[in-house]
Amino acid sequence: MLKMAELKVPIISIVIGEGSSGGALALGVGNKVLMLENAIYSILSPEGYASILWKDSSRTKEAAEKMKLTAKDLYNLKVIDKIIKEPDVETPETFEIISKNLRKEIISIISKMKDLTPEEIVEERYQKFRKMGEYKVKEVEE
Repeated sequence: MLKMAELKVPIISIVIGEGSSGGALALGVGNKVLMLENAIYSILSPEGYASILWKDSSRTKEAAEKMKLTAKDLYNLKVIDKIIKEPDVETPETFEIISKNLRKEIISIISKMKDLTPEEIVEERYQKFRKMGEYKVKEVEE
């Protein structure tokens, strides 16, 4: 991942189903991380989380909710950059629709990044990684 972070070309990561374990860590190094609306993305499965935290793998649903592994949650935490909408109903044309949406986003990202210098690409990636999950502490008035 360190070598990947040093690459001087844009990296676009796409989570299309389940991004998990060490692969999930590597996906996070991308300049841009896209995620299909119904995909999940986490370094640990909900079963594993429940087993470790509560010593009870039957609490998988509760674990999944706490883990914030949905596209919406991860977008709000600034872990991913864009949610790719999926059709509500699966049909033979679904794959074609999703492919077109992904293609449009990839082209858009490349066109925005094509004029960046290699150093700017690396710096953008670094700054994005630093902001993941960022939160602000509210000041308490005395």
